[in-house]
Amino acid sequence: MIARDIDCVIERRLLVNYRIDPDRVAALLPGPFRPQVVSGYAVGGVCFLRLSGARPARLPRLAGMSSENVAHRFAVEWDTAQGSQAGVYVPRRETSSRITATVGRHVFPGAYHLARFHVTESPNLTRVDARSRDGQVSVSAEATPAAALASDLFPTLGDAISFFRQGALGFSPSAARDCLDSVRLHSATWAATPVTISRMRSSLFDDPAIFPRGTCALDSALLMTNMAARWTIGHQPDTGQCAVA
Repeated sequence: MIARDIDCVIERRLLVNYRIDPDRVAALLPGPFRPQVVSGYAVGGVCFLRLSGARPARLPRLAGMSSENVAHRFAVEWDTAQGSQAGVYVPRRETSSRITATVGRHVFPGAYHLARFHVTESPNLTRVDARSRDGQVSVSAEATPAAALASDLFPTLGDAISFFRQGALGFSPSAARDCLDSVRLHSATWAATPVTISRMRSSLFDDPAIFPRGTCALDSALLMTNMAARWTIGHQPDTGQCAVA
């Protein structure tokens, strides 16, 4: 397998977190994954991501492209010969970039679906609305700065940051049958600030057919900005699945 590195700047990474009945999440995961349980709950979420300067590693930033992206995700674990490993499973991704949607897994893992984004940002407000052009996914979030993290999942902000740093390896359904694409996020800093979600809508987490009342609740959110990052695509731990080549 040939690993590929993509450099970029993560201008904004808004992580909105849900606490969920583990049995509900387990039913949505492919093997060999199981829900990663924190404080008695499975952890799901929506990641609102704006990238700039995305390009193959070692090329100048001027050669890169920018895009808005959003992904639903679940924290997962799996077993290897070295012990239990942690990461995230991303069933679907949306992007504003026609290039990303067209080239798909040849640049990033998994299929990307083209979506319309509406974004409003200021020091006191982050608002992102996205709807996929195929009508399958819609998400909307409005966040304002918070003095402290309010969460039933994570006791402290440091615990939340550590959790997401340890889960930097992500998997997505591959175009190849019975395979998963993979990517690992590397960054020298994982600084984050807590935010309060004043409005949140998700076509996945709000669907009562998938998450009946009482099985899924909004928990907390973090905001990361201006992170220099590298994505390593094609990393393959011993998951029992194949990965992007």
